[in-house]
Amino acid sequence: MGMAMDNRRLTVGEAVRSVLFNVMFYTVTFGFGLIIPLALPFGRGGIVWICDRWSNIQRWGVVHILGVRVVVEGVVPGAGVLAAVKHESMFEALDLPTLFDFPAIFAKVELLTLPAWGPAARRYGLVPVERDQGAKALRAMVAAARGLAKENRPLVIFPEGTRVPHGTRPALQSGFAGLYKLIGLPVVPIAVNSGPLLHGFWKRRGTVTYRVGEMIPAGLPRDEIEARVLAAINVLNA
Repeated sequence: MGMAMDNRRLTVGEAVRSVLFNVMFYTVTFGFGLIIPLALPFGRGGIVWICDRWSNIQRWGVVHILGVRVVVEGVVPGAGVLAAVKHESMFEALDLPTLFDFPAIFAKVELLTLPAWGPAARRYGLVPVERDQGAKALRAMVAAARGLAKENRPLVIFPEGTRVPHGTRPALQSGFAGLYKLIGLPVVPIAVNSGPLLHGFWKRRGTVTYRVGEMIPAGLPRDEIEARVLAAINVLNA
């Protein structure tokens, strides 16, 4: 799936599907946003249920309303790994609880300050990432990640730090290698090519592929881990 998909004209059917999907998705999101505060006092279980359903409904809408096929090549890892995922659209960010089994996700700290969703995200197990974090914030992030890993949850990070256009290969965020070293877990890189179909309001039909790369052992030098992850998460960029 190449960059050419971004430039082809949207069909009438795709436009209609896009409107229907967005109406459905944002209505559901608004509804869950209203009930999340009611679930907060009752422990993690209700929050996990809501977040998982939110993710599942997005995947259902992508497949059944937008007509997009989602393919997973390889075996999605479980506990005991740090999964490094390519990030091209909002789709994969919200799809993580569907793709993984109860993942602990590294996310921008700003997302955890949103009303209702922020406290729920913390309860679910999102690890806040501060772009210009000092040593104290880094230690807190590593401690939180280690604690969640001990719960037999896979750790998931977008090593590029933000969404990037399909076909681009930006350098990984500088903190990724340090996090890899301090957490001490092997890395499983995962490529995804959602950008040409699912980035933005208007969606296109086609196939979104997740390609799970080979596990990379812990303890490698910074240059090697960055090069191997960067190559693996970009294999669908052609």
